[in-house]
Amino acid sequence: MSHTNLHEPVSGGARPLPTDGDGFLVDAELWNPGMARVIARMDDVGPLTPDHWSIIYYLREHRLTYGAIPPVSQICRVHGMDRDAVRRLFGSCRQAWRIAGLPHPGDEALSYMN
Repeated sequence: MSHTNLHEPVSGGARPLPTDGDGFLVDAELWNPGMARVIARMDDVGPLTPDHWSIIYYLREHRLTYGAIPPVSQICRVHGMDRDAVRRLFGSCRQAWRIAGLPHPGDEALSYMN
């Protein structure tokens, strides 16, 4: 994994986000919905809609419960979305994972997330 890197805040007065060199939060427990909005803006993901939030919370719950990344097909099936929904909403699985405030998934998993 990469070393800690503090990204600059998007708006004045906010504290930097505690992220690693790849932009993933260092500690998933530090995440909050406000951070998700900041990371989404940093990643040029439009305003977060209810579809975004349902995927974000699903990713967090799955990772924190099972310690793993759910397959994209599972995410879409559970939410009744077409198989390209994650890419359409977030740009990539990597961005969805970052916005969900989850830590670096490891280099092998990361290679599948683009």
